[in-house]
Amino acid sequence: METRFFWLLALLLPCLSFMAMAKKTYIVHMKNHVKPSIFATDHDWYSSSLQAISSDSDSLLYSYTTAYNGFAASLDPEQVESLRRSDSVLGVYEDTIYSLHTTRTPEFLGLDTQFGLWEGHNTQDLNQASHDVIIGVLDTGVCPESKSFDDLEMPEIPTRWRGQCESGTDFSPSLCNKKLIGARSFSKGFHMATGGSYLKKDKESVSPRDRDGHGTHTASTAAGSHVSNASLLGYASGVARGMAIQARVAAYKVCWSTGCFGSDILAGMDRAIMDGVDVLSLSLGGGSAPYYRDTIAIGAFTAMERGIFVSCSAGNSGPSRASLANVAPWIMTVGAGTLDRDFPAYALLGNKQRFTGVSLYSGQGMGDKPVGLVYSKGSNGTSNMCLPGSLDPEVVRGKVVVCDRGINARVEKGAVVHASGGIGMILANTAASGEELVADSHLLPAVAVGRKVGDLIRDYVRSDPNPTAVLSFGGTILNVKPSPVVAAFSSRGPNLVTPQILKPDVIGPGVNILAAWSDAIGPTGLEKDTRKTEFNIMSALLKAAHPDWSPSAIKSALMTTAYTHDNTKSPLRDAAGGAFSTPWGHGSGHVDPQKALSPGLVYDISTDEYLAFLCSLDYTIDRVQAIVKRPNITCSRKFADPGQLNYPSFSVVFGSKRVVRYTRQLTNVGDAASVYEVAASGPSMVGITVKPTRLVFGKVGEKLRYTVTFVSQKGAANMARSEFGSIIWSNAQHQVKSPIAFAWTQL
Repeated sequence: METRFFWLLALLLPCLSFMAMAKKTYIVHMKNHVKPSIFATDHDWYSSSLQAISSDSDSLLYSYTTAYNGFAASLDPEQVESLRRSDSVLGVYEDTIYSLHTTRTPEFLGLDTQFGLWEGHNTQDLNQASHDVIIGVLDTGVCPESKSFDDLEMPEIPTRWRGQCESGTDFSPSLCNKKLIGARSFSKGFHMATGGSYLKKDKESVSPRDRDGHGTHTASTAAGSHVSNASLLGYASGVARGMAIQARVAAYKVCWSTGCFGSDILAGMDRAIMDGVDVLSLSLGGGSAPYYRDTIAIGAFTAMERGIFVSCSAGNSGPSRASLANVAPWIMTVGAGTLDRDFPAYALLGNKQRFTGVSLYSGQGMGDKPVGLVYSKGSNGTSNMCLPGSLDPEVVRGKVVVCDRGINARVEKGAVVHASGGIGMILANTAASGEELVADSHLLPAVAVGRKVGDLIRDYVRSDPNPTAVLSFGGTILNVKPSPVVAAFSSRGPNLVTPQILKPDVIGPGVNILAAWSDAIGPTGLEKDTRKTEFNIMSALLKAAHPDWSPSAIKSALMTTAYTHDNTKSPLRDAAGGAFSTPWGHGSGHVDPQKALSPGLVYDISTDEYLAFLCSLDYTIDRVQAIVKRPNITCSRKFADPGQLNYPSFSVVFGSKRVVRYTRQLTNVGDAASVYEVAASGPSMVGITVKPTRLVFGKVGEKLRYTVTFVSQKGAANMARSEFGSIIWSNAQHQVKSPIAFAWTQL
């Protein structure tokens, strides 16, 4: 027995040794302020540090220059431990996979048709100014042949631009122009994680070319020439006139078939900052993590310092509570809402019941003859979801299939039904999506219905011995009420990383827009989420109108002018359950394109104030330095409470205290000699006092402070629930509104 044991051990030892020494990608955070003077560059130092522990010349994947102090390398466990023991290393972290925030919903910002003059900025002036605004999109790449990147009548590229278009196996630099001015790809992290296998896959191009569709949607709608002109002001309305933002686009491909790797994202952010972008857009993210471990937050801090506006999607993990990503206060965190248009479709069942849903199907239809209706007839337990390979062609051929929403993409479900011989689909919501309806351009006749209708249809199929259905389609309906509504998939607060910072910041259009997109990337392209689009446009517009504004001033303008009532004058509702939404769902509200250009007052935040905020989180000096990237940080100035940051919204966490007091500073960006009065509202168990109650600004650019005190009544903590309120500074021209969230326990 003992002999056999040693024999087996002898066989296993080489395998165990190989497994122990297997290399993975790690991001190494360096203390750049201790770099020896003998090294001319950070790259030289990083290379030397790596060569001291590794003979492999290919170990170094990326040397980061701006977004991060450190490098990415392929390391074995022994090398990782060696680096962690080094006095010049802050930390060594295994590469993280981030996911695209793919809610499978095409979207675009529907701006008002009657712009006219925007408080001293006419559309021609803004168009001219926006020529100089460069939007960097970190995503799945770009399809440069799209008409969206037509550079007709575009002036020469700004001389400050330092980017380029890289060549690849299927991408020529000549495809770029004066509209699409940059295209790069970053795949070393992905390559290491997949062992190079992606090189054998035809669909995965090691180039800036987009094989997914997500990146092209995001980039083209950000500042697309043709798309903006055709549909900026609303699908099917025929009044595509007025604003046509002429900003430039630079695409950075950081996402691949298996996800977006932190090492590649950092490399993309690093390069975009050096290239000279003005706006940085990321529709991707992971879960919540401390800021010093959040790759995107660290890169975004450098971008913010350099005047770059960074907007990120809040995530698509709603309606679950505390499901947000990208919550750093120097990032604009954007949730999703619906628009005031709909695309009705109908399911007529054999029992004569007719249900209304939505669809963007544009084919010939299925006629008016009822056909068989099936649901969950498979034996493998996944056919109700219509996952690939789950449907039995013998069961579904020639029939309409009911598919539950969830797990895989909605459009993919239709493709699965189509491939199995089905001729139609009813996509039925479950409790997770509630009554939210998302229209898609399916490959076959398909209708999406809410949970209540879905339950009725499922019950009918189960109870009727011969269930049938016929599907029909109703075109476009405008002025749908109520709208907007907070999308069920949009991630929700509270903010788990810093409960004293209210997130998300705002919501924007995120559901049911633009069948015309199918011309660019095919019918199934409409599944792709472009949730960041409207903020690229709005931030580019604000950059053009106010080139001297900081990223925090632009964010403040978008937040304090957002609206919180729908087109029926009712408070915003939540699609997940139909009840009123809260700031944990909609943040400051839904963006208002017109008002954001002239907010009256802004809450500005300097880098030093962000530093005081970070120091208030009780991070070690090394961890603060990891984010701020400055030597000699002492944290001599720090807030007593992270909520003291000059943020445009409030999140009050009483905890063991009954009194919370914050001071805010407002900067006048409106007219000279402006006077504002305050109005505060909140729950009955909280007293709110604002001093002073009146702010008198003598000149433009003047800064004035106010202090707000929140007092919780005795016993309120026992209720252990959340409440909400607001503070509004207003005059005849402006309303500067800040939402307030109250909590009595640490979240």
